[in-house]
Amino acid sequence: MQTISAVLYFLSHHPGWSFLLLVLFFGALYAVTKKLIFGILTLLMPIANIFLAHMLNAWFLNAYGVKGTGIVTLISETSSTLNDNPIYDYDVLVKTPDGEDVLTGFSTMSAAIYPVRNAILLPPTNEAFVLKYIPGYEKNIVVLSDESAYGLARIVHENKQLVEKARIQFEASRNNGRFKEEYKQALKTFIADPDNLSDDMALREYREVLHSLE
Repeated sequence: MQTISAVLYFLSHHPGWSFLLLVLFFGALYAVTKKLIFGILTLLMPIANIFLAHMLNAWFLNAYGVKGTGIVTLISETSSTLNDNPIYDYDVLVKTPDGEDVLTGFSTMSAAIYPVRNAILLPPTNEAFVLKYIPGYEKNIVVLSDESAYGLARIVHENKQLVEKARIQFEASRNNGRFKEEYKQALKTFIADPDNLSDDMALREYREVLHSLE
């Protein structure tokens, strides 16, 4: 497992070198075997690695890693960009369950985040987050966003937006029975969702509002 973790770390954190090595590897296989599949892989794998390596790394570490905690100690803007947005480097301190401290890091491009989404959701500085790693190669980590405080706060915020949408509809047309029922259902859904347990104030407020609408 350590070897697999090390390979995935290299592929996701060093895309330039990985591109070259993958071209050489599959190119050599094609030259030796003359099989078309290796010729196709020579073209596809280096490019696919740039976009998919961090996702594969996230899946592997979540499936086989053990939990620890981490904290971002520094976020530095680089000269590179992604979709016209700056790419940042993150310095991270990893704390293992047995008390070991490991210094590591990742960038906006190389970060492994689970669950995998079409968004890059990374923790802020000086706030503990949950992670997984393979014992013996602790520098390769996956951030468990939905189990970390910053990720849970994002989930609660998104859930509150659904309640807010229903509230605005109801406030704009109080005589509309459908809007009232949708508002009540949005409140009930928020209250029943265990992901929202961390927001005590919102839960109390929504219970009071729901009671007034019954």
